[in-house]
Amino acid sequence: MDWEDGRRREGLRPASAPAAPGCPDGPAPAAVPAYAEVDADVPAAVRGRLQDWLAHRTAWAEALDETFAHDVAARLERFALGGGKRVRPRFLWWGLRGCARPCDARTRAALDLSAALELLQCCALIHDDVMDGDLVRRGEPSLHAAVAGQYAGVATGAGHRRLGESAAVLAGDLALAWADDIVGELELPAPVAKEIRSVWAVMRTEMVAGQYLDMHGAVTGTRSVARAVRAACLKSALYTVERPLQLGALLAGADAKTTAALRAAGRCAGIAFQLHDDVRDLYGEHGGRPPGQDIRSGKPTYLIAVALARAGSTGNATAQEVFARQVGRADLDADGLRAVRDAVTSTGARRIVTRRIDQLLTTARRHLSHVSPRTEGHDRLLALMYAAAGRPGATASVDPAVPHGTVREGATTHGGGVSLSPAGPHRSTTEEAS
Repeated sequence: MDWEDGRRREGLRPASAPAAPGCPDGPAPAAVPAYAEVDADVPAAVRGRLQDWLAHRTAWAEALDETFAHDVAARLERFALGGGKRVRPRFLWWGLRGCARPCDARTRAALDLSAALELLQCCALIHDDVMDGDLVRRGEPSLHAAVAGQYAGVATGAGHRRLGESAAVLAGDLALAWADDIVGELELPAPVAKEIRSVWAVMRTEMVAGQYLDMHGAVTGTRSVARAVRAACLKSALYTVERPLQLGALLAGADAKTTAALRAAGRCAGIAFQLHDDVRDLYGEHGGRPPGQDIRSGKPTYLIAVALARAGSTGNATAQEVFARQVGRADLDADGLRAVRDAVTSTGARRIVTRRIDQLLTTARRHLSHVSPRTEGHDRLLALMYAAAGRPGATASVDPAVPHGTVREGATTHGGGVSLSPAGPHRSTTEEAS
């Protein structure tokens, strides 16, 4: 691609699409930080862009209606700016930096697209809290709980809870709409804008599908290893790592081979990220929310699926009884959670999942070695993959050779893994689960 900093070229989309009557254009373009500034603190750079954009939209919401702005738009703004590790923007940025040194135009587009990713994540989290009935998020009342608390002394009966849930649904919808607005206003060469929108559309649907599989498994008790991996692939591997890397590669103008290598690495690292998240939730390592929420909601995590399969194949009746009695109990107390932890550990599932995480990261590193040319962003991307999966600082000591029993390029993972072909997730065989 031939982009020129600060100058409009033929074929570029306008900075803002024509506004509908009463709908504001986006905020005036802010000064673009040098890529080295973004390198130094990706979350801060993304937060700055998100803050500019949300201030503009929240002011517009206030002009529409003060109650709506206070209860919904302003809460969404605070939620978007108030926490989170900006994981998806980091993968987008280091996917871009792993392929190229960006010019100002690419840097601006990356920050705008990262802001959209953060709003999409807000939509997912706000809706997820409603579906799971979670009252706490990032150490604060979840959005639906906050609104319900605000109107507890005003609404009759359970009306305040219904209002809170409805407000959260609408806040999530608003976050998704605003994310789409940002993507629609990206200033990009027309072919790149088309590819970005295509990936964006696919990613949104994958995210929703993954969330539905979570809910479906919790209600129906479907907890097979293959189903757990498919859900993990859709809701985390693709949405959190692979698609952001793909978006970064598109912004960098990477060739097909490099993009495929990034996506394959992202698929492995993304599954490792979700498996680590499952372990953190059960064993109380999840700062910001109470441990065991996945167990209480009965989510079909890979960790529990492996533990169930192992308990069945080894005749571990004690563990089977604990899982049958405790998984899916909304009122699960500390003793019950401790019993589930002990049962999972007794099946060997934690050890299996921990080993699977390490194998997936080793395979991600192998795929990443095919990204060319090697830039200064390559090592930062690899470090981010390891840190996201709970292995910070481990990259230097990992042998890049793929050990026996793990993924080969174009092959299928063991241990309930998925196809690493960028075409999409597929069910596959299991190892060690039985």
